[in-house]
Amino acid sequence: MSDQLEEYLERGMYGAKETKRDERRYFLTALRENIEIALNKGQVMKKDAAKIKPLLKKVKDGHLFLNGSLSYSYLSPYIQAANQHKVPFTIVQNLEADTDIGLVLTGSEGSLERDIFLD
Repeated sequence: MSDQLEEYLERGMYGAKETKRDERRYFLTALRENIEIALNKGQVMKKDAAKIKPLLKKVKDGHLFLNGSLSYSYLSPYIQAANQHKVPFTIVQNLEADTDIGLVLTGSEGSLERDIFLD
């Protein structure tokens, strides 16, 4: 069997190969180098969307990822802010991943050098 056919069959049976699997699980499917800001679950539960509104305004090619294990009532202010600033969002429901991350905002100017977590 050719390598190309074997790879096609493996992708069909097991899914596409995923880079940095643990990092993606921890950061709600996002890669660290694309992240503008991240909040833990406790910070999201405080419903303080005002902290991220300035970033939603200026983020380029942004996308908001929200942890689906949190109640919708906690996520709602962030969803409204994302809609207000026309930033697409995804509610990530991954029961296999054990993460304390509640929200991740990605953008084209993410950086590995700076701290992504808000106080």
